[in-house]
Amino acid sequence: MLYYDMYYLVLVLPMVILSMWASAKVNSSFKKYSKVTTRRNFTATEAARQILDSHGLQNVKIEAISGNLTDHYDPKSNVIRLSDSVRNSTSVAAVGVAAHEAGHAVQHAEGYSFIKIRNSLVPVANLGSKLSIPLIILGLVLMGGESLFGVTMVYAGIIMFSLAVLFQVVTLPVEFDASNKAIKVLDEGGYLYGDEVKDVKKVLGAAAMTYVAAAATSIAQLLRLILIARDRD
Repeated sequence: MLYYDMYYLVLVLPMVILSMWASAKVNSSFKKYSKVTTRRNFTATEAARQILDSHGLQNVKIEAISGNLTDHYDPKSNVIRLSDSVRNSTSVAAVGVAAHEAGHAVQHAEGYSFIKIRNSLVPVANLGSKLSIPLIILGLVLMGGESLFGVTMVYAGIIMFSLAVLFQVVTLPVEFDASNKAIKVLDEGGYLYGDEVKDVKKVLGAAAMTYVAAAATSIAQLLRLILIARDRD
């Protein structure tokens, strides 16, 4: 019942389709603007380095990582890792991605509030994502026998799942802010021309949609679980 029901078809499936569209969109946008070379001929690594240094973050290292669009900032190691398709590229797409990751490093250095909130949620969100569904499934089975323990387990699972959802929701302003920081620096710092900045906005906007779609899917799944529990209660 958890995997095939009207709630899934009405609430979750549309969000899953949205997530698939967003993933395809970010890949197509990156591919398109990977063919547009920046006229100032900055590599993505050079752009990220310039942004970091301009914020006094000479201590943040930039390293290579294998894969495609596996770029990320690791706050524990204080390292930005740029993928094979990004680090040595002079394309608008690559520079935008690298600048975005540099934006995350700036957020951590400045103590951006939503970064602190997201970091505090990491342990409970990880626990919630692992245990919530098993608890809900087992609880629903026990609820069939009108077990108070089953009801307790279901709602405990829903609460744990809601913590994972909250983490994804808090991630949204973090990602949008990092992109805004990247675009502002690339524009005001003279790294890119005006039309190139617009192209970067399109790439980072497409990437942001993947986070919006993921959060929307999780919220829809949470609502579905609440409705299922209500119907079985």
